[in-house]
Amino acid sequence: MSERSRPRREEDLTARARIRHAALELFAERGVAGTPMRAVAARVGVTVGLIVHHFGTKEALREAVEVDIVDRFADAILTAPADGSGAEVAAARDRAVAAMLAQSPAVVDYLRRAVLDPHGERGDLVSKLSALTADQVGDLRRRGLASARSTIGEQVLTIMIRQLGQVFLQPLADRIVDEFGAGPDATSPRIVVRLEGRREVSSADD
Repeated sequence: MSERSRPRREEDLTARARIRHAALELFAERGVAGTPMRAVAARVGVTVGLIVHHFGTKEALREAVEVDIVDRFADAILTAPADGSGAEVAAARDRAVAAMLAQSPAVVDYLRRAVLDPHGERGDLVSKLSALTADQVGDLRRRGLASARSTIGEQVLTIMIRQLGQVFLQPLADRIVDEFGAGPDATSPRIVVRLEGRREVSSADD
C-alpha cells in the first residue's frame, strides 16, 4: 500500500461500512471465532443475507475489517506534517498514529486480540501493517530522511515497536496498578517502548 494521496476519511454510512464497523467492534469484544454472522447482523439491524451479499463469508468480512484498520493507519500518517528532519517527520507520524488509536478503542482491542491471543484466529494484519510501514521507510529513504545502512526489515521493526509497543504493554501496567492500588491522585503510568540496538529510521546520517 503506497502513501499516495487519498481522500480524507469521512463517516461512511453505507450498509457495507456499517456492517464492517459492527464487525470490528464485535470481533474486538469477542474474537472472530466467538462472533457469529447473526450477531453482526443484529448489531447493525440487517439480515445475515445482506452481509453475505456484501462480503460473502465471515473470513472475507474479517479481511475487510483488517484492510480498514490498515487504511486508518495510512490516513493517520497522511495527516502528519511531511516537512522537517527525519526525526521530526517520524515523531509526527508516531503522534498521528497514537492519536488515531486513542480515538479508536475497537481498533486497539482488535490489535491486541489479533497479535497477542494465542487461541485467536489470526489473519495477516501484521503483514499488512508491515507492508504499510515498509512503504513509509521507502518514502523516507527516497527523501533522504532515513538511513540506508540498515535493512528495511530493521527499520520496519523499529517503527512498529514504537507505534504499537504501548498498545500491547499498557494493559500490563494498568493491571499491576489495579492489583496493588495507587494513591488517590495517581494515574496509571503510560508505557513508552523503544527498540535499542537498531538504527533509527529517522536518521539519514548514520
